[in-house]
Amino acid sequence: MKLNRILPFAAAVFMLSSCGTRTLPTADNSVADTTAAATTTVSTTSDTTTTAAVTTAAVTTTVPSPPHDIIMAGSESVEVYDVLTVGDYITDTNVELVDPDMLLDTSEIGQHELTIPYIHEGSQFTYDITYTVTDTTPPLLLNSGWSPVHLRGTAFDLNDYVGFADNYDRSPILTYTGSVDPNTNGDYPLTATATDSSGNATSWDVTITVADVVPTPPNNNERINFSDFMERYAADNVRFGIDVSTWQGSIDFEAVRNAGCSFVIMRIGYYYSNITMDDYFQSNLTGALNAGLDVGVYIYTTDRSEDNVREHARWIAEQLGGTQLSFPVAFDWEEFGGFQKYGMNIHDLNEYYRIFSEELESYGYSAMLYSSKNFLNNFWSEESKALNPVWLAHFTDQTDYMGDYAIWQASSCGRIDGITGDVDLDILYTDVPIN
Repeated sequence: MKLNRILPFAAAVFMLSSCGTRTLPTADNSVADTTAAATTTVSTTSDTTTTAAVTTAAVTTTVPSPPHDIIMAGSESVEVYDVLTVGDYITDTNVELVDPDMLLDTSEIGQHELTIPYIHEGSQFTYDITYTVTDTTPPLLLNSGWSPVHLRGTAFDLNDYVGFADNYDRSPILTYTGSVDPNTNGDYPLTATATDSSGNATSWDVTITVADVVPTPPNNNERINFSDFMERYAADNVRFGIDVSTWQGSIDFEAVRNAGCSFVIMRIGYYYSNITMDDYFQSNLTGALNAGLDVGVYIYTTDRSEDNVREHARWIAEQLGGTQLSFPVAFDWEEFGGFQKYGMNIHDLNEYYRIFSEELESYGYSAMLYSSKNFLNNFWSEESKALNPVWLAHFTDQTDYMGDYAIWQASSCGRIDGITGDVDLDILYTDVPIN
């Protein structure tokens, strides 16, 4: 099995930040006073005094005017949220850029102006450029390839069964062709379209089945004993662990440790409309530490604002109360099936994860990103994935995820002594810095 590795503590370049101002040289407009010496002549025959005229001459140093043949050309338009420096943007110039690493503002669509300092023949000038930020990216479909079942006799809203997001628009419009009679059983084929404010659109086919009963999705995943799991993925650079929440109930962590488990990542809480501690967090934390297991925590969240993210990072730090963790705090956002209901764009959630990481660090903790292969490939930015370690969720015998990751959650149907029922099984790669 070939697994990619995460780059340790990669520097984030996700946030557009303002550059430091630079002071341009100014013309020397000081006035030099040149004064002729006053001379007094005394005549021997008369008391006549002659005084020379006093004159003042202004001496001025002039900065030459900017050259008329300056070339500073770039593309007329750039994509919204692109991280673009002046050096990248200017493709043709005959002058020296003072600050080629200065960032263009691409946070809003529309026309933008930028004053660029440059040097020509030893003197410094500025040149104003105009560029247009555009949005040419269509909305992203976040769930597809399945046929939802709608309960007969209840109101139908396609938003309940599809998820989509836009890179820029926080409220793309969903329309569809075809019809659904929610009071009559049957299959109803539709063509859905999500359209953003720039006119970009994504269409897909979906069939809605109206029925008297909505079946529970079957869990056909393979059940695997922890001992078999360790044998299957045994290697010199791996350790084996589990992740748990209230769904596992009361856990005998001594039995878990004796089964070969070396670490446990536990849910500290969750957020929908209120932040709530997991019912078993305190007992799980105490039990795991007493059993000598390495411990990490995660929060399941539907955060949708900077204030929420900062508040919840602070809440986590307060609940931990200085407890030293063996792993970063995992940020677990999974509500992609109805993402459009949260009033965010793709850039927003990536930014909130960066803020979550920044806020945790202020309390002495670090973060990591938990997500499935699908959303790591299609939703989370390269900057987000490089910011901290990645905890990959991919329930398969051999993952084909090509990005970097430090932990692989390989099974949701594990069995281990000390826990009744299913538990997630994880592999930690010890050659990857995790904290």
